[in-house]
Amino acid sequence: MNVLDYLHVIFFGIVEGITEWLPVSSTGHMMLFNSLWPLDVSPEFYDTFLVVIQLGAILAVIAAFFRRLNPFSFKKSSAEKRATWRLWLLIVVGSIPAAIVGIALDKWIEAHIMNDASLSYKVVAGALIVYGFIFIIMELILKRRIANSAVVRGKHARLSSSRACTGNASTAPASAPSTDGEVGGVAENDVTRSGKAAGTANGTAAPVRTFSFDKQTPRSAHDSSELVASVTSFSQLSLARAFAVGVFQCLAIIPGTSRSGAIIIGSILLGTSRTIATEFAFFLAIPIMFGWGLIKFIRHGLAFTAYEWSVLGIGVLVAFLVSLLAIKFLVGFIKHHDFTAFGVYRILIGVLALAYFMLHV
Repeated sequence: MNVLDYLHVIFFGIVEGITEWLPVSSTGHMMLFNSLWPLDVSPEFYDTFLVVIQLGAILAVIAAFFRRLNPFSFKKSSAEKRATWRLWLLIVVGSIPAAIVGIALDKWIEAHIMNDASLSYKVVAGALIVYGFIFIIMELILKRRIANSAVVRGKHARLSSSRACTGNASTAPASAPSTDGEVGGVAENDVTRSGKAAGTANGTAAPVRTFSFDKQTPRSAHDSSELVASVTSFSQLSLARAFAVGVFQCLAIIPGTSRSGAIIIGSILLGTSRTIATEFAFFLAIPIMFGWGLIKFIRHGLAFTAYEWSVLGIGVLVAFLVSLLAIKFLVGFIKHHDFTAFGVYRILIGVLALAYFMLHV
């Protein structure tokens, strides 16, 4: 391999590491970039490379969330170990639909879409655009619900405050002890919690920016979707709902959809917070991507050239390192923002890709 080959593979690893976890479709980006700057490999290896390079990203999830995902940790209590085993049960149940659909349709998708140069870019660009609009519309609806919820909570808070100011103990009920983010029986909203944390008078302080890979972030004002979500922790996620999320993951068999994007959309529509939706997208990738990579190896074998094996090894390593940064970014990002920006990006890149290939193909 010469220097240009190394840069080529490193570039693909960077693209994979970034786009695997952002809801923008890693496979779609890899296919588009390969059309512009193709790898000098066989078609069989390229089909395997598109999937196996994602193992680097999956290993990054395991490394980043190792304590959360490890049920054998000596540092965990019995209750924590049971919760970890239940999390794995949710992951397995959520992976069943995609496993069935993937085994049934993967070969057809590979033959009729991914290896058809005249069709693949249209499918990828179309999926990028369509799901971009879905993200934007979903967030508009979600933000309206959050705003309405904040108004209702604000009214309750003002009512409680006015009762307290009357000083009439016979008519004002005593406040219950604070539990799970509630004060005096009224759930804290984004404004009251952040204001108290910073000690401001008007309750509009900036949210506290904390981050940890291995510790599950407690319910807090960070993720505003928790105000309207019915599932804000994995203990509240039922097996039936996990299976339903897995059905949404099946949409990702179409290139350009985004596996993480399909899971995030499905999870939020089914009532989870943005944080739970994002983390579940991370976790569901583990069995699916390992299984999909195994299928590719079985189908195409291991008879690759030394050059192709070096391409695969470098791509996986770079994807692993970049994914660690991408995961940290996304986990922190959704604490303070929504997915609208990703929807806009999907539409822009989809339109640009469609225009470019229509003019050059």
